[in-house]
Amino acid sequence: MTEIKRRSELVFLYDIKDGNPNGDPLDENKPRIDEETGINLVTDVRFKRTIRDHLYNFRGKEIFVREISDENGSIQDAKMRAKDFLTIEEPLDSFETGKNDINENLLADCIDVRLFGGTVPLELKLKKGSKSETGSITHTGPVQFKIGRSMHKVFMKHFRGTGAFASKEGASQKTFREEDFLPYSLISFYGIINENAAKDTKLSEEDIDLLLDGMWNGTKNLISRSKVGQVPRLLFKVNYKEGNYHIGDLNNLFSLKSDLIDEEIRDISQVRIEVRRLVEVLGKNKDKIENAQLCMDGSIAFTYGGEEIDFDKSLVEAGISTEMLSM
Repeated sequence: MTEIKRRSELVFLYDIKDGNPNGDPLDENKPRIDEETGINLVTDVRFKRTIRDHLYNFRGKEIFVREISDENGSIQDAKMRAKDFLTIEEPLDSFETGKNDINENLLADCIDVRLFGGTVPLELKLKKGSKSETGSITHTGPVQFKIGRSMHKVFMKHFRGTGAFASKEGASQKTFREEDFLPYSLISFYGIINENAAKDTKLSEEDIDLLLDGMWNGTKNLISRSKVGQVPRLLFKVNYKEGNYHIGDLNNLFSLKSDLIDEEIRDISQVRIEVRRLVEVLGKNKDKIENAQLCMDGSIAFTYGGEEIDFDKSLVEAGISTEMLSM
């Protein structure tokens, strides 16, 4: 496994048509929208769930945060889940012995803990006094994402439809269902990979390769009814030469341009991504940048000062070494 020695920043753009990228369970599962700005919001928790599910279901990687039921059909709580990684039989000689055993196995087995960290509550039985002792394991995640935000104002639609079944036994009338969705939303996520926290969770470069796979293909492979229209458009990663340094908020240096008003946008072909500010900032800091890695969908268009350009070529012209990622 290759140790992470440098800091990196991530920008990920994806869009959705006629779907709900992240419903709010406290508001009838409506898409999350900032009422003051009209911007669509997607929580980092939802995004991490996408990545976790892809790595577990399609790459065969163990994750800590997943739903597991016992023989009675009851769902494990976090304390029970932690004991799945205890290889020493209880009761234990000391709490620290069990804690260290669980921690070592967690980091070795669970890619989501190595990536995102977490707080794991513990309750372990001890030989002394036949009592249980409680505590926790805490790791700060080397990979952190901000809340995702659409690059434009969105318009929410509401419709009602009929269900497939009767409203009650013996009735001839079918049930009604209501649904809220977004005709279109182009969402931007910003993330950072911290080389210092990576030492604590033993995060490797191979783990980061899987993270990128989960971001791109996890988004692409979502097949739930509300998210089947999601398409990854751009994955952009800047790797720095120096430790403890990054530019910050690279997502704010991308901007969306369109001939339509925001709420009328319905397709990626109706927008362009302006990158002049980004390229200029990266160019000014080129001596501190190792390289930029990117993966692009063929439908996304970029402009530099309003002129359509090849994004990767504009980076090279600014003195930034580039690598195209294959997903």
